[in-house]
Amino acid sequence: MRTDAFALRHIGPRENDLEKMFSTVGVENMEQLIYETIPDDIRLQSNLDLDTAMTEYEYLNHIQELGKKNKVFTSYIGLGYHPTIVPAVIQRNIFENPGWYTAYTPYQAEIAQGRLEAILNFQTTVIELTGMEIANASLLDESTAAAEAMALLFDVRTRDQKKNNVNKFFVSEEILPQTLSLLQTRSTPIGVELVIGNHETFDFSTDFFGAILQYPGKYGQVNDYTDFIAKANANDIKVGVAADILSLVKLTPPGEMGAAVVVGTTQRFGIPMGYGGPHAAFFATKEEYKRSMPGRIIGVSQDANGNRALRMALQTREQHIKREKATSNICTAQVLLAVMAGMYAVYHGPKGLKYIASKVHASAVTAAEALNKIGVYQTNTSFFDTIVVKADAEKVRTIAEKNEVNFYYIDNETISISFNETTSLQDINKVIAIFAEAVGKEITKVTALTTENNFPTLLERKSEFLQHEVFNNHHSESQLMRYIKKLERKDLSLNHSMISLGSCTMKLNAAAEMLPLSMANWNSIHPFAPIEQAEGYQIVLKKLEQQLNVITGFQGTTLQPNSGAQGEYAGLMAIRAYHISNGNAHRNVCLIPASAHGTNPASAAMAGMKIIVTKTTEKGNIDVEDLRAKAIEHAADLSCLMVTYPSTHGVFESTIKEVTKIIHDNGGLVYMDGANMNAQVGLTNPATIGADVCHLNLHKTFAIPHGGGGPGVGPICVNDKLVPFLPSNPIIKVGGEQAITAISAAPYGSALVCLISYGYISMLGSEGLTNATKHAILNANYMKARLEEHYPVLYSGEMGRAAHEMILDCRGFKVKGIEVTDIAKRLMDYGFHAPTVSFPVAGTLMIEPTESEDIAELDRFCDAMISIRKEIEAATAEEPNNELKNAPHTLAMLTANTWELPYSREKAAYPLEYVAENKFWPSVRRVDDTYGDRNLVCSCAPIEAYI
Repeated sequence: MRTDAFALRHIGPRENDLEKMFSTVGVENMEQLIYETIPDDIRLQSNLDLDTAMTEYEYLNHIQELGKKNKVFTSYIGLGYHPTIVPAVIQRNIFENPGWYTAYTPYQAEIAQGRLEAILNFQTTVIELTGMEIANASLLDESTAAAEAMALLFDVRTRDQKKNNVNKFFVSEEILPQTLSLLQTRSTPIGVELVIGNHETFDFSTDFFGAILQYPGKYGQVNDYTDFIAKANANDIKVGVAADILSLVKLTPPGEMGAAVVVGTTQRFGIPMGYGGPHAAFFATKEEYKRSMPGRIIGVSQDANGNRALRMALQTREQHIKREKATSNICTAQVLLAVMAGMYAVYHGPKGLKYIASKVHASAVTAAEALNKIGVYQTNTSFFDTIVVKADAEKVRTIAEKNEVNFYYIDNETISISFNETTSLQDINKVIAIFAEAVGKEITKVTALTTENNFPTLLERKSEFLQHEVFNNHHSESQLMRYIKKLERKDLSLNHSMISLGSCTMKLNAAAEMLPLSMANWNSIHPFAPIEQAEGYQIVLKKLEQQLNVITGFQGTTLQPNSGAQGEYAGLMAIRAYHISNGNAHRNVCLIPASAHGTNPASAAMAGMKIIVTKTTEKGNIDVEDLRAKAIEHAADLSCLMVTYPSTHGVFESTIKEVTKIIHDNGGLVYMDGANMNAQVGLTNPATIGADVCHLNLHKTFAIPHGGGGPGVGPICVNDKLVPFLPSNPIIKVGGEQAITAISAAPYGSALVCLISYGYISMLGSEGLTNATKHAILNANYMKARLEEHYPVLYSGEMGRAAHEMILDCRGFKVKGIEVTDIAKRLMDYGFHAPTVSFPVAGTLMIEPTESEDIAELDRFCDAMISIRKEIEAATAEEPNNELKNAPHTLAMLTANTWELPYSREKAAYPLEYVAENKFWPSVRRVDDTYGDRNLVCSCAPIEAYI
């Protein structure tokens, strides 16, 4: 046995466990199981054409060598991305800590109170710095957040009858170029007409429903938008503002100017640039728009004892419920990065943030004054961190790059310079020296920063912010370290036990895959740096695209979409562009099976498609005859089918090739949702089943951590028909020959975390990837075999097999007074996160173990479920005072002086022997969802609450 093989560490079951597992499942060997699971006509006939697998040691040496090909120049490019200082205490205790990065989205609030508090801190920071009333738990990046702002304003316009048919949206020419590209992508399909212009000459016509401004502008100009917003509001035009969050420490917040929405990125709050991401965007708006707000909101509620407890609020807004009526398809936030940004605010507090913002501004003013003295004149009349100077751009570029410095060159004689938190006096003198050499002047070294401001006194921030205790109590490293640990202890993550979420594939995030993210030559590069400075990245990203092409059987890949939902949208927009290019713009009908993910119809609606739902059979499969009838009925206008494979019900449907042929025969293309790709890799692929495009969840199948609900990456892989339409970027050339406009802000999306998937594939190789898939299927069928004696299992393949996940039907327990939620909460007492609850079928649990779990962990989970089944049997509807209805049980309950429940404390806390070895205590009792929605509070308590 090769003990240095990465597959040995990644795949859970040991060789000597297989015989027992096969016996339990009822097969002779792995090949029999795979034969009985995957239809023979879609099985791959050869191994994946990938490089030989590397060991962990070889891979880490390899990635370090590639990293040396990246040139980390001092960056003054700006445009929404800035060098930043990641506090070491946050890097070590959050960014590099599996207790934080392996957690799942906090749908089970009782075992996620730490993360929920950290996100509440983030929301509070955003609300107070923007001057708004409500903020969400983060979005994907600034540009997509701006597009969401446009969508929200378009959605709420219908409340004003006068604006019902108005579709024009004003975009300031000061907007970031990547944001303009996103607005162009998102506006056309939903019928919004963009009008780009100068805000000073805007006529406030009644033809407009909204506007968006940049604050400060893309090249640093700080404008006072108070009058503009007042006039817009007077004309029923609602205004969004894309704002630099660090500048809001010193400048008047847009909320105080009357803005309806404020968006931006928190990358400056201690998040590495990472060649474009991941970074947590923010979205803040008015309380009255909360039902139209995209993304998740963390709210304050109470538990069964009336104690304060946090939860995800207003879930009825989300796309999985609203489906084709959703205004957004967002299912991914950037929680890990939002937690870091929130902790940055906690660590520095208001005084620290004021010091940092003042130093950044002083650096810009000092440099501007020194450059003016040598005849390099600064042209912004008012600025925060970015100055614009006049000089020979080509001459300056040559000297700057020789000195390993990057500026942004607007045109041949105009240069933008953005200063940042890392800028020192030495850096400022280097900048001045570069320009002095270009113009042939001597310089006097700068020895101190100026104390002058270079923006109007009227725009100086007067309001206080972050006065709450949490932002004023953790400024030493030991204090913050203990606060982070206190929160971490309240959260159940993969470093405690398996998280068996169906559809979400919570697999191992190996340490060797994660280590490069902390390396400076990978995480310190600006996404708009000259491409020759990112040679290491170019090699890795192109190689990852090739690897994903091989795995999917397709010819092209874009890594730009930074979530699975964005991947869905990108795939549909590529299909739309394909039809338009063939003169078939009328092809807009999208067929979606009734069992599909809620993001599917939401994405199709955003892509401007007409959604036709097709039936599923009693066995949960696509009703082929209904699909055929609808495809023929809509043949003249058919755009595509959206299909998940294996199905959302965890089954390899044997009719899949017939299904895809029906679509192609009627002029449509096939989009495959890659959520269940963990059951395909190395055994079949989207091209073989007849798909034209698929998205992949790199945070599922390809090992990027979920990070508490993000980061995610959702690349799309396409066949040669769609390669020309892969998305572009306005600054760095990427995409196809007939590229659609951008899907996310950065050219390669969240490039930094793509290193993880590159490592995962490189260390597993063809054989390892295929074995991972086989073991995922084995683990699922082993659990199915153990549990189906105790729970009805909904849906299975023609030979009785599950794919990589299964659905347990819990609806019959209602006669005992037990709901599926009770089982989910009781599992916490056994030390487990619940499987996926009530998706895709209400009243069920969907379980997916992944290949990373060994037999001991699988058995622990099965033992817990079987024990719970016995508890259900003993329950009665007439007497609901049982261990299921009272779950979860907290330490406070168990150690209270009185115990008046009809079962023992031991039964409550230690229902099985193994639990006592490693007990996880939920920190609150069951959270009251209704109370939290009725009394929505989504920020830290006001200062008065601490007095």
